[in-house]
This record gives sequence, C-alpha cells and structure tokens, in this order.
Amino acid sequence: MAFNSNLRSGRRKLKSDINVVPYIDVMLVLLIIFMAVPPSQNPTEIKLPSAERSTQPPSDYIQIAVKENARLAIGVNGTAPQPLEEVDTRAALVERLHAIHDAHPDYAVLISGDRDSKYDDVIQLISEAKKMGINRVGLATK
Repeated sequence: MAFNSNLRSGRRKLKSDINVVPYIDVMLVLLIIFMAVPPSQNPTEIKLPSAERSTQPPSDYIQIAVKENARLAIGVNGTAPQPLEEVDTRAALVERLHAIHDAHPDYAVLISGDRDSKYDDVIQLISEAKKMGINRVGLATK
C-alpha cells in the first residue's frame, strides 16, 4: 500500500490559489443592501430649474401660481388682466378655474410653480385642467 510521504512527515503543500468566493459574497451582500435601502431624498420635493424660453407664452392666458406651503393663486393675464387672487383649497381653485374657463374658453392655462413648491401639487393641477377639457396647459419658468 502506498502512503503519501507528505502526510507522514507532517508537511503539507501550500495552496497558491486566490480564493475569491468570500470577496464575491461580500460584494453581493453590499449590492443587496444598496438596492434595498431607499434614497434619503424625498422625490416629491424638488427645486424647479430655470430654463430658456423655447416659445413665447400666449398673450392671453389663465395663470395659476403654486407657492410654497401649498398656497394657490389664480388670475387672468391678457387684454383684461386680473390680479392673482389667493384661494384656500385646491377644490376652490378648480371651481374658480372652471368659472374662468367658461368665461374665456380659448385661453391657455399657464402654471407657475415656486422653487419651494411640491412637484406633486403642480402635476395635480395639470391633471385637473386636462380633466376639465383644457388642452393648452403649460409650465412657466424663469
């Protein structure tokens, strides 16, 4: 019977290979952690950017202003401009928008959002205007 001479003498041959399995395990755990942890920023609150004017706004339009802390204002700009009047709730704004749109059905709606306003508030107003049948809805930038 043949015996391994290395085992009898107590000497073992050293392995010179690099074991990458623990490294891959650590990387997979880190990947799962980064995928599972949500981002720290709230995506509904953004700073609205300024942009170049691509086209001139219409001369007559209904203006809706979304200010910080969800304050809303509405008015008419054009041949008979009206100052922006503040409204308390979104329902009151939609009601006022409906009345103004009935008086001026050919006017476009221009929504201007403050830098500190929530993105969701602006999107909800665009949706409400589209539901009313207003096709020309735009966003104002600086």
